[in-house]
Amino acid sequence: MIKSMTAYAGNEARIEDLTLNCELRSVNHRYCDISLKLPDHLRFLEADLRSIIGTKINRGKIECALSIKKQSQNVQSFNINIDAVKALLAATQQIEKQMQASLSFSALDILAFPGIQQEPVTDKTHLNETIIHLVKQTLTEFLEAREREGAQLKVLLEERCVKMQSFITLASKRMPDVLLLIRNKVTDKIVELVAQPDFDRLEQELVYMAQKLDITEELDRLDTHITEVLRVLKEKEPIGRRLDFLMQELNREANTLGSKSTDKEMTQIAIELKVLIEQMREQIQNIE
Repeated sequence: MIKSMTAYAGNEARIEDLTLNCELRSVNHRYCDISLKLPDHLRFLEADLRSIIGTKINRGKIECALSIKKQSQNVQSFNINIDAVKALLAATQQIEKQMQASLSFSALDILAFPGIQQEPVTDKTHLNETIIHLVKQTLTEFLEAREREGAQLKVLLEERCVKMQSFITLASKRMPDVLLLIRNKVTDKIVELVAQPDFDRLEQELVYMAQKLDITEELDRLDTHITEVLRVLKEKEPIGRRLDFLMQELNREANTLGSKSTDKEMTQIAIELKVLIEQMREQIQNIE
C-alpha cells in the first residue's frame, strides 16, 4: 500500500474537567523525523509517544502536538483548602499584634491568596491512559489519510507510465524510417562531393553511424524501467527511495535519447518523456 508523506489528523478527548487535543501533521523528508510538542508536565510521555509513532511511520517529517485545556468552572466547583485558610488567619492575627492598627480584608482577598483554592486532582494513571489512547486513535486516522493520498498518487503515476510506454512504442516504430533517412541523406551528400565514391568504405561509415545513432538500447531500458516502476507500485513496503532511483535512471535514458536524436519527431518524443518523468519525480517526493 502506497503511503503519502503529507497528511493531517486531529482528535480530542475529555477527562473530568480537562479537554485533551492531539494533532498530527507531516510533510516529506528523507528520513523519519518526529517532533513532539507537549506541555511541560507531560514530558515524561515523550519516549512512549515517539515509540508509538515511530513504529508506524518510516519516512516523513512528523509533528505531534498535544495540548490540555481546563474547562470553565463555576463557583460551586471551587474547592477550599480549610487548613490553609486557618493557617492564613492565624498568621494574620500574629502579624496584627505587631501592628498599631489591624487591617480588614474580605473573603475574596483570602480566596486570591495562593494555596487557598485547591485544584481538583486528576488520577495520573487514568490521564496517561487517555492520552495514549487519544494519540493512537489520531495516528490511525493519520495513517488512513496517508494511504488515501497514496492511492491517488499511485493512479497518477500509473497513468504517466502508460503515456511513457505509448511514446516508447511510437519511437520504436519511427526508428527504421529515421535510420533510412539518415542513410539516404549521407549517401546523397557523399555522391555530390566525390566523383567516384568508395561505396565499400561508405557502407562501413553508414553502418558505424547507424550504430551510433541507434536508440534501440535506450528504448529497451526505458521500457524495462517503466515495467519496474509499475511492479514497485504494487509493493506493500515503503517504496519512495526505490521509485526515486528509478526516476534517475529513466531521466538518464531520456537524455541519451534526446542527444542521439536527429529527427524532429524523435526529439519531441524525448521531450515528452522528460516532462512525464519530471512530473512523476515531483509526485514521488511525497511517497513514503
